[in-house]
Amino acid sequence: MLPGRGRGGRGVRVAVLGAGPGGYQAAVHAARRGAAVVLIEPAGLGGVCLNWGCIPTKTLLASARALDSARRLREYGLTGGQDAAPDWPAMQARKAGVIELQAQGIARLLKSHGVEVLAGRGRLLAPGRVAVALDQGGQRELDVDRVILATGARPADLPGLARDGRRVLNSDDLLGLASLPASICIVGGGVVGCEFATLLAALGCQVTLIETLDRLLPLPSLEPEISKLLLREFKKRRVAVHTGCVVESLVEDGAGLEINLTPSPLVPAPAAGKPAKLRAELVLVAAGRRPNSEDLGLASVGVECDAKGAVKVDDHLATSAPGVYAIGDLLGPARPMLAHVATAEAEVAASNALGGDRAMAYDLAPSVAFTWPEAAWVGLSLAQARERGVAAALAGFPVRQLGKAQAEGEIAGQYLLVHDTADGRLLGAHLLGPHAGELIHECALGLALGARLEDLARTIHAHPTLSEGLREAAEAGLETLAQPTAGS
Repeated sequence: MLPGRGRGGRGVRVAVLGAGPGGYQAAVHAARRGAAVVLIEPAGLGGVCLNWGCIPTKTLLASARALDSARRLREYGLTGGQDAAPDWPAMQARKAGVIELQAQGIARLLKSHGVEVLAGRGRLLAPGRVAVALDQGGQRELDVDRVILATGARPADLPGLARDGRRVLNSDDLLGLASLPASICIVGGGVVGCEFATLLAALGCQVTLIETLDRLLPLPSLEPEISKLLLREFKKRRVAVHTGCVVESLVEDGAGLEINLTPSPLVPAPAAGKPAKLRAELVLVAAGRRPNSEDLGLASVGVECDAKGAVKVDDHLATSAPGVYAIGDLLGPARPMLAHVATAEAEVAASNALGGDRAMAYDLAPSVAFTWPEAAWVGLSLAQARERGVAAALAGFPVRQLGKAQAEGEIAGQYLLVHDTADGRLLGAHLLGPHAGELIHECALGLALGARLEDLARTIHAHPTLSEGLREAAEAGLETLAQPTAGS
């Protein structure tokens, strides 16, 4: 219990800077524990996730998916749909409507918990003192006992590809375009780049995707086989992909942009891409985010940051300044920069700010790329498991062998389970296929409970479902475990 304060945080004054999925959840969790909470946000409730990230992109992807389904009606024995075409202004209007409904829901949630919301920009003045430059003008100063920083991050520029908002765009710019481009070059083959490639290709844009490393979704935590299969599906959708390349120069002329590629210095020469010259109407830079740590007054209270501006915290999400915690994308890429991770961090930080003693664990945080088909993963990759000294192996099952996948006409993909060959313990799961982002949570729960392949295989799965593929992958792994080793 904090000195001079009530049990459970009652009476403790908490200021939360930033109202994204981490910030507004931190405010709610602190209020539930009895704290008096002020939430400070200059740009709208929901932060990047609601206004420029997760929700708008998935709303637009839903429209693109509906368009794709309409054009495929004949495959399902139906007529019509061949004249379906994207109405970008109408899609944008639907997106705005979804954002507004979600924002209203957040506002009601905060109000129901007694959280005071200030529209403005917060800044630390001194220990226990926060200044708010109000959007409507003027300034308000707050005396607080605890501060939770949740100011997020913004799209990062690349050398030689500085955003101009006209030809060279970031993700925020693209979501606000008045019309669709005929062609676009996307720089960055991570989750954001792959999702935008999926969206724009489905809407009829000529898409070229550039990735510095040697595969799409080049994450150590994701099995390379998933990247390989996703590349195959991108090619089917006529997305041109150049891996192992970087943009050497960008020249604008009357017809658009000339983009010159050169082999990436981060990829060995035999695997690096070849020099190429491309043309596109626009360039989208989708290669990382930069923490919003400037002009927060961090130095005035002793909050340390790394060289790239990410706020340093311990396992309890406490900064180097007493009573100040930080969560979300503000912590930088050393931790998962994901909305649902920020939400989990919010609960931990709020608890600890009010006298708790919880450590944040990231091993079981699932990741999803909302491509077509979806990619989702949790836990360790095979390489990561072996780096930890575990005798690990992969067990797999192809989506096309599932009756439900055939019935739905969505047969691309693979389910891969990383497991310990000694006892079949589940170490990681890597899925590519329809609704992989939903299916991954069975695996996340299995990891949390210490499940083994036998547990998945013996769990009765409804038929016909896509989740049967997880049981089949587990069965395949059990067959391998059951085989006698050489010399036995």
